[in-house]
Amino acid sequence: VQLQASGGGSVQPGGSLRLSCAYSGIPSNYDAIVWFHQAPGKEREGVSCIRFSLSTTFYADSVKGRFTISRDNAENKVYLQMNSLKPEDTGVYYCKTDHFCRYYSGRFLSPSGSWGQGTQVTVSS
Repeated sequence: VQLQASGGGSVQPGGSLRLSCAYSGIPSNYDAIVWFHQAPGKEREGVSCIRFSLSTTFYADSVKGRFTISRDNAENKVYLQMNSLKPEDTGVYYCKTDHFCRYYSGRFLSPSGSWGQGTQVTVSS
């Protein structure tokens, strides 16, 4: 399995970014891609997840209405469109594959296994 997150950068509060997760070699029993965010000095937290077979999406309460996750089947990419960015959105964003979206009561459980290289997002005036 290969996953590559990209698209991060520096923006002012209220700005937008679109992150990309390029994937390949995902086993057939892995049916979701989840985005996690790690703010400076904090634990990694789930942001959004997309379940491929059901075309369902899930969002953390902190990003509902601001972030949108989508998939491009032709390009094997999952996107995270981030609008109305806030300083607290600053951090490293990671994408990872999982069997399904481990979403419970507005929070995500972390998939098992190691994490790849994420993409840095900085929201600051």
